[in-house]
Amino acid sequence: MQQMIENCIEMTNLAKKNRNTHATTIKSPFPSVESVCQTPQGQLSIARYGQNATTGAVRHVLAALRDNINFETGQHDATDVADAAFARLLQLDVPTLRPVFNLTGTVLHTNLGRAILPEEAITAVATAMREATNIEYDIETGKRGERDDHVRDLVRELTGAEDCLIVNNAAAAVLLALSSLSAGRETIVSRGELIEIGGSFRIPDIMRRAGARLKEVGTTNRTHAHDYSDAISSRSAAIMKVHTSNYRIQGFTAEVEPKALAALAHNHGLPLIDDLGSGTLVDLARYGMARERTVQDALGDGAGLVLFSGDKLLGGPQVGIIAGRKDLVSQCARNPLKRALRVDKLRMAALAATLKLYRNPDTLAERLPTLKFFTRQRGELAILAGILRVPMQTALGDHWLVSVVDLKSQIGSGALPLETMESAGLAIVAARGSGGRALDTLARRLRSLPTPVIGRIHDGRLLLDLRCLDDADRFISQLQALRATA
Repeated sequence: MQQMIENCIEMTNLAKKNRNTHATTIKSPFPSVESVCQTPQGQLSIARYGQNATTGAVRHVLAALRDNINFETGQHDATDVADAAFARLLQLDVPTLRPVFNLTGTVLHTNLGRAILPEEAITAVATAMREATNIEYDIETGKRGERDDHVRDLVRELTGAEDCLIVNNAAAAVLLALSSLSAGRETIVSRGELIEIGGSFRIPDIMRRAGARLKEVGTTNRTHAHDYSDAISSRSAAIMKVHTSNYRIQGFTAEVEPKALAALAHNHGLPLIDDLGSGTLVDLARYGMARERTVQDALGDGAGLVLFSGDKLLGGPQVGIIAGRKDLVSQCARNPLKRALRVDKLRMAALAATLKLYRNPDTLAERLPTLKFFTRQRGELAILAGILRVPMQTALGDHWLVSVVDLKSQIGSGALPLETMESAGLAIVAARGSGGRALDTLARRLRSLPTPVIGRIHDGRLLLDLRCLDDADRFISQLQALRATA
């Protein structure tokens, strides 16, 4: 027995010795993190991105190699690993928020950032970014100021409102107004105006969040004055009118005109909250578009508060504006939610600069990009399409046919949903057949350009609506890259 034990011990020691010897003769196929960082490319990465970021990228590359290792391929060079790590750092450094060409035919495209700011607003934002500002400082008195003061007089001048305040978007304006005027009480709304807009924003849901109780009146297609008056009780705090935004109810319909609804509310001692949604400060009919009810119209009809966006028809930054009676605006301003929903100095600077453009409606279409896009004529766009067709056809080659076509643009963001604008652009179809997969691939190639091109696929064609293309030279200059992806 003792001999057997000794033999086992000897065999175990021999195995250990063999393993140790084998371990010393096998070289790891991977360079160390330190050796990679010592290469010229590794040092360049450290100089540009720092030690921690470079080390993290190197470890990421090494981990990927280990996951896909084939020991028969031999050693992995430290320089190659450093190159791969540097490429990863370059990729991570590319901004995810990038400029794109909006050729969808929707001017105020929510997914593409809605309104493009005028140059005056861009300059104002750049200045506010570079310098300390008096966003909440009264220079005359040397005391704390109010940030809404920077646009208060402008909004009063342009709309006729007694007062206003600014929050971060129109949904926030609805939330703040309801929370301030109707918390714990009822707000009366027509069933035909219980809307849902993008992002599953629903009026009933936002009312619950605001602590207000929804009192529905009328039916989906018909609501009368007596429906409102019959619903008013001691629990009522306000009547609310909601712009139907992205749809219209047509046919056998009835609704109470805003002026009559405001009079009914006032007769019962209630404010009318008029949620205009997009909102506009000018009569769009003067620019050849369908007329949309303006903020001035809503206030003139007797609304106590008017709620509207800054980044839709107004053509400015994303903000929500509450304008109307001073006492009602003051109630909203005293609400603790106001601080949580306020805007920063950049958006306040952009809004002020945009509003100043409205002082001269005669030059507004030239200086406000949103209105400029709205008013572009089909003939102008057709000429532009003719110029772009040949370089696009050359870039795509014989597998595709590019033609100039008439199109219809839309405003977008729920504004005037039934109205379209005569437009023109390019239609691209496969030279042989019309496979949907090929169009999807082409659309992906266009999105992979240095400045991604965003069009739309409809009826077996890839359509590029040129209404919002304001830099044709830059568009043409990158088509060479499209040939490279073929």
